[in-house]
Amino acid sequence: MGDTAKFEINGQVVELPVLKGTDGPPVVDIRKLYGAADVFTYDPGFTSTASCESKITFIDGDKGVLLHRGYPIDELAEKSSFLEVCYLLLHGELPKAPEFAEFEKNIVYHTMVHEQFDRFFQGFRRDAHPMAIMVGAVGALSAFYHDSTNIDDPAQRMIATHRMIAKMPTIAARAFKYSRGQPFVYPRNDLSYAENFLRMCFSVPAEDWTPNPVLTRAMDRIFILHADHEQNASTSTVRLAGSSGANPFACIAAGIASLWGPKHGGANEEALNMLKEIGTVENIPDFVKGVKNRERLLMGFGHRVYKNYDPRAKVMQKTCHEVLEAVGHSNDPLLKVAMELEKIALSDEFFIERKLYPNVDFYSGITLRALGFPPEMFTVLFALARTVGWIAQWKEMIEDPSQKIGRPRQIYTGAPLRSYVALDKR
Repeated sequence: MGDTAKFEINGQVVELPVLKGTDGPPVVDIRKLYGAADVFTYDPGFTSTASCESKITFIDGDKGVLLHRGYPIDELAEKSSFLEVCYLLLHGELPKAPEFAEFEKNIVYHTMVHEQFDRFFQGFRRDAHPMAIMVGAVGALSAFYHDSTNIDDPAQRMIATHRMIAKMPTIAARAFKYSRGQPFVYPRNDLSYAENFLRMCFSVPAEDWTPNPVLTRAMDRIFILHADHEQNASTSTVRLAGSSGANPFACIAAGIASLWGPKHGGANEEALNMLKEIGTVENIPDFVKGVKNRERLLMGFGHRVYKNYDPRAKVMQKTCHEVLEAVGHSNDPLLKVAMELEKIALSDEFFIERKLYPNVDFYSGITLRALGFPPEMFTVLFALARTVGWIAQWKEMIEDPSQKIGRPRQIYTGAPLRSYVALDKR
């Protein structure tokens, strides 16, 4: 028999099993607590609650570790490709050559969207935020591809999975082009995933578009770094929506809506705005002083989970330098500000004591700007990359026979039972 934890309330003792995963802290299984003792647990933000069992991603925030199916994120970002990581997240193992060839073909040949779907974009105002378009457009996919919405059919689940991974770059590029007033660019089957996306975003009919291998690799690496991140707000939203039996397109649209929040997907834009506000290296001491006096916010540092250096930040820093050099912006003043600010934060006791280490958002804003994307597209790119993580988590949940519909409880602090009073007597 495994370890147990004893819970005592009003003299009643309840024994609860203690579960242990492959790694990470033990978990007290409280599922039977309500039935045995008629009490709930209270955990706002679910910071101490494991909502599910998962084999996809592991994070050790204290050690700065991020693993996808056991593989370190820095190794995947350096040696793998985004589509290979997609296969890994979905299937649990890195693909053999024939498996990857088939998977890549399935994605490439699903990149087109229905011709009627293109007219859907014209219903939005030209100045609509690209994330608003993404929420609506992805939710509408179920109206165009209803032949893959039966969640009880494994074949349909896989078709929906391939469709969303394939079509998300096309939809994201169309949201970008629509905001610029430029014609849509159709995907090409002879290009890689990242290269195809960059072409759909930046090519125009009036001139030839030439791919840059450094920028293509950087885009692919950015996708890898954002592919999945355990049970964050948007992933939990996807799982909660999926627990009701909602179709996968609706679930991913719900995830995009959650990601849109500035406390989640908008952090890299906020970090870029902070660097712009600082402006030059000479202004950093005054800014740091303001942070210490709680007069300024330090964006791009610290993390809800990581209490050490975000392993994705190290890869993003290297990628940032490569991109800026490739586009001729190696002397970008914002990069100099970022490097000096990072140096100070890693050596100043104020930041060390509070474990305010750089996170992936710190350098990603500069990198995406150098690639040619405006700030309003940053979260769209995040959603594009995270789609595979959301789908892998959704798929894992659907295939778990013990899964129940999500139904958190509450502490009710409203009025007690009272009688209705007629309007003329109030």
